[in-house]
Amino acid sequence: MLNNKTVLITGGTGSFGKQFVKTILKRYPDVKKIIIFSRDELKQFELRQKYPHKDYSQIRFFIGDVRDRNRMIQACEGVDVIIHAAAIKQVDTAEYNPTECIRTNIDGAENVINAALTCGVKDVVALSTDKACAPINLYGATKLASDKLFAAANNIRGSKDIRFSVVRYGNVMGSRGSVIPFFIEKRKTGVLPITHEDMTRFNISLQDGVDMVMFALENHLGGEIFVPKIPSYRVIDVAKAVAPDCKNIVVGVRPGEKLHEEMITDTDSLNTIDLGRYYAILPSVSYMYTDQEYLDHHKAEKVPFGFKYNSGTNTEWESIESLRELIKEHVDPNFTV
Repeated sequence: MLNNKTVLITGGTGSFGKQFVKTILKRYPDVKKIIIFSRDELKQFELRQKYPHKDYSQIRFFIGDVRDRNRMIQACEGVDVIIHAAAIKQVDTAEYNPTECIRTNIDGAENVINAALTCGVKDVVALSTDKACAPINLYGATKLASDKLFAAANNIRGSKDIRFSVVRYGNVMGSRGSVIPFFIEKRKTGVLPITHEDMTRFNISLQDGVDMVMFALENHLGGEIFVPKIPSYRVIDVAKAVAPDCKNIVVGVRPGEKLHEEMITDTDSLNTIDLGRYYAILPSVSYMYTDQEYLDHHKAEKVPFGFKYNSGTNTEWESIESLRELIKEHVDPNFTV
């Protein structure tokens, strides 16, 4: 799928970008070029040590910001595939710096779309978040706006052979700033701060997130939002899995934070298709295909009327034991209780 293709990854030095590059090199040894586009020169320097040019001549490093439309166009010259992972992601950071979040997450999305249309890119997949579903914080609101931009970009492609799609998933196990590394660090103090004893979250590994993007690239028709079928966990169970002997202190739900996350609302269910391993939320306005044509193409079926996908009412759950196994596999191979 990606052999003899040029792939650009915005936010390419982040957790997802690094795992995506590793996966491409393993599965597609004949990839033509991988462009890592990000604004942090230190992270690029560190990644270059892992992938020196003499051994990985197909990898390029571009310093740039998705806010810069001209730089995006320069970076997309000759590109076949764009994976858009760049974003301001921290909820509290977005609340305190709303304009900066809007410029990166919304204006940046528009710049990626324009660059892709200008440069003849064939496939674009943008990363979203469960917080974009019925958002209550600015981060989620900007990602919802970004999702809408990418879905609607298919309506302005004209005669260009290009498809824009979105993948939406929950908390990535072990990613920077997530709860598991935080608890592992905090257990040294003997006390773990719990926001709420009933709080739940969806859980996905970094590799499963990468595999989902690969699935989207191979199967998207344009405009859909792919959602994975993944388990939930209770935050209190994560605390018990990481540090069963630590004292837990309930500190309260933070501003802009939900007790349970959603990925598909009951209203979304009107346009949601069950693909087996994933769901696909089809665009409410599309001139590319009808819902029935999409169903026929994928040999899929619609979800039941009123269906919703919520981390608190999920049917699949991680246990304390399974969480420990996953932490050892995906976060820290030396993890012990």
